[in-house]
Amino acid sequence: MKKYLLFIACLFILFSSESFSQRLTKKQLLEDLAYYRDTLPVKHKNLFNKISKTEFENKVARVAGKIDTLNYETFMVELFKLNVSIGDEHTRIEPKFKTALPVAFTAFDDGIFVTGIDREQSIALSSKLRAINGHPIDEINRKFKEVIKSDNPSYFETYEQQFLNNPSFLKGLGILNSGENAELTLQNRNGEIRQVTLHAVDKDSLNLALSAQYGSLLPYKERDRDYWYEYDPARKTIYFNFVHCVEDEHHPFLQFNEELFSKINSLRPEKIIVDLRFNSGGNSGVLSPFIDSIQQSYLNKKGHFYVLIGKQTFSSALMNAIAFKRYTNAILVGQMTSGNINHYGEVRGFRLPNTGIVIGYSTRYWENWKGRKGALLPDKKITYSSVNFINNRDEALEYIYQR
Repeated sequence: MKKYLLFIACLFILFSSESFSQRLTKKQLLEDLAYYRDTLPVKHKNLFNKISKTEFENKVARVAGKIDTLNYETFMVELFKLNVSIGDEHTRIEPKFKTALPVAFTAFDDGIFVTGIDREQSIALSSKLRAINGHPIDEINRKFKEVIKSDNPSYFETYEQQFLNNPSFLKGLGILNSGENAELTLQNRNGEIRQVTLHAVDKDSLNLALSAQYGSLLPYKERDRDYWYEYDPARKTIYFNFVHCVEDEHHPFLQFNEELFSKINSLRPEKIIVDLRFNSGGNSGVLSPFIDSIQQSYLNKKGHFYVLIGKQTFSSALMNAIAFKRYTNAILVGQMTSGNINHYGEVRGFRLPNTGIVIGYSTRYWENWKGRKGALLPDKKITYSSVNFINNRDEALEYIYQR
């Protein structure tokens, strides 16, 4: 069951449109808006599930009424606002961006922190974001809630942190005056405030200094692999990180699964942990051999089989987590998923003729668990703090190790 992760993930790949935006005319923007209005309802499986046709067309008309004031960035933002009103987590706006601010953020329960930055500014790693160009973080959050679905906090936080280093997007929201640079107000661990100016660079040239935890904490050790496992003999535990729902052409999953269960049968671990926290989807069928194998395993018992879910667990990975919850004895640990249990998906796309913006839309309804509403919730909720992250502590793994 393909969920087209790669298509969805590309919504957040950083490209810029600064020079292109200056060539757009009012007529071109109106043409794109009309194409969006007329095409999306026809192609979407059920566009008017949460918004009426009249309400949708009225919102489009209001955008048309202020077309004289819009450029590429602000027009893009208006499309995002329209998309929020549709309320479909898989129907997305894919703008054309080329540049990025050389910084990466991670949202913890105690705020948004710098976990990657231009190497010349590496002293700012682990600092808390307080403002961008003088706009306090509370104001920024309010602006982002106009353009990103916020009924699910996990969904909102996941996608906000991916757009916070996007100068074109920030300009469209009125946070930046230009797409060339930004001044960040950061607070270090001692409470000291620092102003850091970052200049936009081509996204392909990004070479950030990353927090040391990305090389030391277990979930991040094999960041370039789609799936991998590690055995901890002291804890008699196998940790299996399923990062992407895709086949590794050099190591097919069926072969990987056979190797994994051969190791389980020889080592006889007492626990197995499956980590889906950073998996945003792809093809849910990739994990099927593991699901079949674990159902028959001696580890399929309460207290011996744990599945980690979180803010980035979405689409096909969410479907896998639902399968574990429904058909195995797994205990789910972590945070609510960014995706809803039952949802529209199976994404396709069409391109607006003048701006080149791609509109991703859902073509199928997935009823993964009849009668259930909202996100998938963990059996044990975990709170993640920046302090523990800095101290190389993974709260979810620690909870399981102590069981």
